[in-house]
Amino acid sequence: LQVFDEDGKNVTPHPLFQSDPNTAVPRQGKLYFRVFYLTHGSSSTWISNKSTTKSVLDGTAEPDSGQDPTLSLPAVQVGQEEMEEELTEADLDQRVDIYLSETDTLWMFDMPSVMVSVEAEDAARVLERNKIYVDICKTKAGSERFEERMVQTLAGAAKNKEVQCETIIVEDKGMMVTSWDLDNSFNASEIEPMSRAEGFGATTGGSSKSPTTKGQEQTVSISSDRGITTSSLMIPESAVPVRSQEEEKCHSEAILTSENLKQDLVIMERILMENIFQPKLAAYRQIPVLIEPDITSDRSDKVTATEEDEEEEHDKEKKDEGKEEKGFIDPSMKINKTPEEDAAPRLEQLWCYTCDLTSGHSVSSMAWNKVNPDLLAIGYREFDSKDQKKGLACCWSLKNPMWPERIFRCDHGVTAVDFSLASPNLLAVGTSRGSVAVYDVQSRNDAVFLDSSASLNKHTGAVWQLRWVEQDRGATGGDKKERLMCISADGRVTEWLIHQRLDCFDLIKLRRTERDKKKLPGEKERKSEAPISQHAAGMCFDFHPEDTDIYLAGTDEGHIYQCSCSGKEQILETYRGHKGPVYRVAWNPSSTDMFLSCSADWSTILWHRDSQTPLLTFSSVTAFVHDIMWSPKSAFIFAAVKESRVEIWDLSVSIFNPVISHTANPEANLTSILFAKNTNCLLLGDSLGGVGVWELFNLDAPGSNTV
Repeated sequence: LQVFDEDGKNVTPHPLFQSDPNTAVPRQGKLYFRVFYLTHGSSSTWISNKSTTKSVLDGTAEPDSGQDPTLSLPAVQVGQEEMEEELTEADLDQRVDIYLSETDTLWMFDMPSVMVSVEAEDAARVLERNKIYVDICKTKAGSERFEERMVQTLAGAAKNKEVQCETIIVEDKGMMVTSWDLDNSFNASEIEPMSRAEGFGATTGGSSKSPTTKGQEQTVSISSDRGITTSSLMIPESAVPVRSQEEEKCHSEAILTSENLKQDLVIMERILMENIFQPKLAAYRQIPVLIEPDITSDRSDKVTATEEDEEEEHDKEKKDEGKEEKGFIDPSMKINKTPEEDAAPRLEQLWCYTCDLTSGHSVSSMAWNKVNPDLLAIGYREFDSKDQKKGLACCWSLKNPMWPERIFRCDHGVTAVDFSLASPNLLAVGTSRGSVAVYDVQSRNDAVFLDSSASLNKHTGAVWQLRWVEQDRGATGGDKKERLMCISADGRVTEWLIHQRLDCFDLIKLRRTERDKKKLPGEKERKSEAPISQHAAGMCFDFHPEDTDIYLAGTDEGHIYQCSCSGKEQILETYRGHKGPVYRVAWNPSSTDMFLSCSADWSTILWHRDSQTPLLTFSSVTAFVHDIMWSPKSAFIFAAVKESRVEIWDLSVSIFNPVISHTANPEANLTSILFAKNTNCLLLGDSLGGVGVWELFNLDAPGSNTV
């Protein structure tokens, strides 16, 4: 199809599609030319129509040919022949008028615009609707305000559910009231609905509702002209507004983190522990053990139960007789002991202070609270492995033997602990790196109350022992003062001043002494080698029970020094008897001129204050003696721990053998010992983090006149 203007110029538009020249050109048939003259207004245009018939093999018709493409090939050929016969030159020269008109628009995709021009006619209406929508969103977000509307809900399908429960017990109760009680109650019933109606904002003839939680009742107050009446309505769960998940989560977290809940859980835990450990706690406090009585509903049940018990006991007696004849003893049955065996001194374990937190640590020291005898402080350290674990200082209570009441975590192993007497809530802790810290056990926060990190004169070695010492025993009330004393591996005995921070000054520096070696006949004199350090490492100390200015200090050389706090660098006596480091020294609380010492040379020595020669040496087994302690009830009884064994010595019975020698834990070594206050019990700490509480039987303490 070609288009020409009035001047005969070809103005046909170029096609947008460019055919590929490499494609095969179909075979063409005959060419036909038709020319049309168009008259449109004052201008006229003539059109030359050139139609091309395709090959017979193609079998399709051109759209411009005016033929129906659905016609078969023979029909197309017949139509072409008729056109060849009918069209003449006169027909071709004839002028034909063609009128062009617009066809109907076909909409393939219609997407209205979401933007409206500000100058549009409905711009004001659109802005008003947008403002209303924003206001609705603001009021709905996080809001629980409800409007009073009548709503008809669809009742769900009924579901039958059967539950078996105990019979509900109904009781009738009555009370005597007087006329003025009735009058006061009537007046109160009138005042309460009025205040409630004001709080809920009730209106005349209406009701007000407030959001409630699931399963609660709502009270609706109704006011009228005649008076005020109050009715209680039970709203079903479906009608109660449900809280959002975020609000329920926040509400549950607030409950779980509340201090009241924690305190209630602690009380419940203590009640459970007392129920579980009731017989053992009663034995510890030396009170009778409560036995729960068997409560039966009927007397006949009691008779039947007693008959069954008698039959069971009779059967057990027969079985026991048969086993005794065969020489078999049931280990679960209690063996009857002879009176001599039952009267012999022995140890029985009640419980053990241990938990997952303390396992893997070694118990280094123990101390009772000087005001509360049920509170025990235990220090934990770890020296067996190269990678030293962090230390722990835990406060245990008799009310919960399975988990400590307070846990204080230290950067290094704890080597010494002690409670203050003037301020029982202060706990002093010494570590293996020479630091000293004071904790407040009343506070639930485990932060350090005071520490020696800022002190310029702090220890450079492990603090093996510390003690709160009364400065003036004769003073009372506010005049009584305490001093915090420490002995360290750097050879210093220090006194710490407690102000805004901890600071100390030296009482004495322990120096090494040269040992006098015996010269053999014919041996040449050797030059003495200079020691690596001039200071002897302090291992332990103990202050005199009556005169706190006098104290004993044990060193790693095996020497024991009697020192005085009054004069600096003043050593009163030197006791030489041990061949290894002195692990513990202890004054006798009853006979204050005697003291004990234990060492790594497997021996325990009894000393007199005025004699530099040992009075008695106790050595039962070849094992290190880690700790010793005098009994608070007798001047003759003391306890010592030797690796996995504990020995109880009674000097009034024997000075050669202990009255009790017991292996507490074969898998662990015992590290520390402590007598309980006001009871016949002994506490043993081991290297696995456990502190066992053992009861002493048949260990009679001699009277004071025997001493």
